[in-house]
Amino acid sequence: LLLFVISDLTIYRGHGFAGLALLFAAAPALMWISSYRRGAGASCWVVGAMLILLAAKMVWLGSVLLALIGFVLLVAYAMALAGLRPYVPEIIFYAAQIIQSGYLGIITYFRSLGKLGPVIPRTVGISVLLPCVAFVAFGWLFVLANPDLVVTFSKGFRVFFETINEWFSTFFPEYSDLAFWLAAFWIVLGLLRPIHNRKAMESLPDESREAVSTEEQFDAFLYPACRNTILTLIALFAVYLAFEFQTLWFREIPSGFYYSGYAHEGAAWLTVALGLATVVLSLVFRGSILRDARLKKLRRLSWIWSLENLLLAVAVYNRLFIYVGFNGMTRMRIVGFYGITAVVIGFALVLWKIAGNRRFLWLVRRQLWTLAIFVYLFALTPLDSFVVKSNVQRILSGDPAPSVQISVHPIDSEGILSLLPLLECDNKIIREGVRALLAEHQQSAERLAAERNQLGWTTYQLADRKSLVQLRLNAEKWKHYKNSADRAGALERFHEYAFQWY
Repeated sequence: LLLFVISDLTIYRGHGFAGLALLFAAAPALMWISSYRRGAGASCWVVGAMLILLAAKMVWLGSVLLALIGFVLLVAYAMALAGLRPYVPEIIFYAAQIIQSGYLGIITYFRSLGKLGPVIPRTVGISVLLPCVAFVAFGWLFVLANPDLVVTFSKGFRVFFETINEWFSTFFPEYSDLAFWLAAFWIVLGLLRPIHNRKAMESLPDESREAVSTEEQFDAFLYPACRNTILTLIALFAVYLAFEFQTLWFREIPSGFYYSGYAHEGAAWLTVALGLATVVLSLVFRGSILRDARLKKLRRLSWIWSLENLLLAVAVYNRLFIYVGFNGMTRMRIVGFYGITAVVIGFALVLWKIAGNRRFLWLVRRQLWTLAIFVYLFALTPLDSFVVKSNVQRILSGDPAPSVQISVHPIDSEGILSLLPLLECDNKIIREGVRALLAEHQQSAERLAAERNQLGWTTYQLADRKSLVQLRLNAEKWKHYKNSADRAGALERFHEYAFQWY
């Protein structure tokens, strides 16, 4: 019931991320109390901790991505309570069964309502109900038979129904309220009363059955094709790595170098190549190949190719650092670092699979876990705080190139205060441009704070509040730019100056 009430308060009647943070923080404890299994395994603790950490970030500075992750984690936590390990594909199927399990749960609850009151024998019920019906029916006929009684009773009924109608219009919920309540009640019951039984859970693939037996060995039909494929890729990777290290490692970057093409698009394509290598190794080491008598030779070839893939990953990191060195850090470059790291971990999982003769299902589950964890970590990362601090430090050390990232990219409340040291920058164009930028951000923050005061506590964001307080304290430093024309002029000069490093 509490979970249902909090859902109504924070989702239907809420207007921001602080309300959802309350839901995600309170849900683990309430779901644990409500669950008839009350699982307390490692999965429950891990997912519960992830929800608490996510709730803290949403109070600080929320986002739609964080909200979506929170709802997925609620399903994962419900799975853990039911005794199921929350693999990513299974989370989808568990969410799908909420429709049926919620329906069965509602039926169960309505059937249990009869146990709350006194048990009345059927004979007693009929003996009371029939006289009441007869009294109302005949009494109404007697009233209709007398015009004076009709007038008298009509006034009384009119007053009665007007009173009831007024009460309903004041206290009765809207149809949208009822629809949300039904949906929330349905979903909560579906999460906490899954239709999975113990027999169905035991039929799911478990860890003990995810290794392939190698006792029965034979010559696989596809072995020569797989061997020749890996040999070809070893040769191709060797040639390309020699070219990569010669062109981007052991020479000075010339003037006019195509940074975007090599360090941005090129790094993305190399990351795709690493991902494709992961897929190739996954497909080679499965099925009949794992029972081939020549498996050890194929493994040795795969270790050589894997070493080349790790060198390729180092090359991707190098390209990203070249791009950051050219004109600073951005959100998307952090995405790039997260992406290549996730691919490297995914490749390591493939090697683990090969070494342990694991099944393809084992790999898919852990690859999806890797992706989900990196998305979660990315959502929690204070992107703008890290990006702006990195760029500001380089500008203050005498490298103005990262100023283009401050000029062309939006900055949220986590990063805007990191611009304050640039108010003492020696470069006048950057210094005045940042002052105009802070003045503009303060005006936007004031409008947002006024809107949130009207909407209520569910919209509260600690980062926005802290940012506004600090901007007010330092407002004297950019008071000249309260005028929109002066502010626009300073920003235009800043944009034109920084664009040379775009």
